[in-house]
Amino acid sequence: MKIGIDARLIDETGVGRYIRNLIRQLIVLDDQNEYVVFLYRTGFNNFIVPNARWKKVRANVRWHTVFEQCVMPFLFAIERLDVVHIPYFNIPIFYNGAMIVTIHDLTIKHFDTGKASTGPWLMYKVKRFLYGVIVSIGIKKVRHIIVPSNATKNEIQEHYGIAGDKITVTYEGVNLENKKTGPLFSFPYFLYVGNAYPHKNLAVVIDALSHFKSKAKIVFVGKEDFFYKRLHAQIITRGLSSRVVFFGAADDATLVCLYTYAQALLFPSLMEGFGLPPLEALSFGCPVIASNIPVHKEILQDMVTYFPSSDSKHLATLLFAWKKSDHQISPQKMTSFLKKYDWHDMAKKTLKLYESCTRI
Repeated sequence: MKIGIDARLIDETGVGRYIRNLIRQLIVLDDQNEYVVFLYRTGFNNFIVPNARWKKVRANVRWHTVFEQCVMPFLFAIERLDVVHIPYFNIPIFYNGAMIVTIHDLTIKHFDTGKASTGPWLMYKVKRFLYGVIVSIGIKKVRHIIVPSNATKNEIQEHYGIAGDKITVTYEGVNLENKKTGPLFSFPYFLYVGNAYPHKNLAVVIDALSHFKSKAKIVFVGKEDFFYKRLHAQIITRGLSSRVVFFGAADDATLVCLYTYAQALLFPSLMEGFGLPPLEALSFGCPVIASNIPVHKEILQDMVTYFPSSDSKHLATLLFAWKKSDHQISPQKMTSFLKKYDWHDMAKKTLKLYESCTRI
């Protein structure tokens, strides 16, 4: 069997971590099938082909473009694939071969606002309309849909009327290595890890900070972009600069250190498909304060402290009274909890889906 993986987003956060771990595990798991990995520029240069059954193809095609819809089907067809895995919602609707798609969430369907775009409002609306068309057509063309949570599965069934047996939940995993160093800061801090997109709901954290008087600061970890720059400007306007640290992007070793010494991880999202940072934080003994949305309740269960996602005063009250020592979880309970979040298991289920799609 010849399997294609559209890995153009391999260097990105979020979906990039998913792609990297899927490929890493497939290399170990599968000693029978052939793989063709489609990569964009730096990803192509950095990817090392592990053996003769793996091949990389340069695909210098930006995602979320009309060009992508025209070129990617051609590149897939050249390779004569038995199945191709699209690990993001950008399904190539003109490709007629067998496809599996991973849809991580339906965030853009729920947050109809130009605030989620760096470009003009009209351009955002056009892009969002095209997204809707592509997903609506593509989701019916693919052989199978992979999702990271039951919450996302339910969303897809509700919005697109897809049968449940066409959707498989494969939980993601935790794999940060335990390479702890000393603390990076001399002051107590609460931590946020992720991007600053509107659905991440960082406004509620800033509002809580204005109510919450303490020596503890908020450390934001994420790649500086339009959204983080805008958040920074808002914090300056509100006179909160002395209580916030913009750390920028962090590699895995630095993340481990940040998690280890934080008072808690804040994860206030209005919507997620899965949410890796809370699981990573918990695995290093960092308590989590999360919004009480359905996917958090599904994935994080009773391991974290919840707050209403729009209630900044409730969050401020939690932060003011917070003692890390009161929220520690026994190693035995943590080990048992984390067992179901394993990249190896995710890849095994995915491989079985590849094989089942070629038998149709």
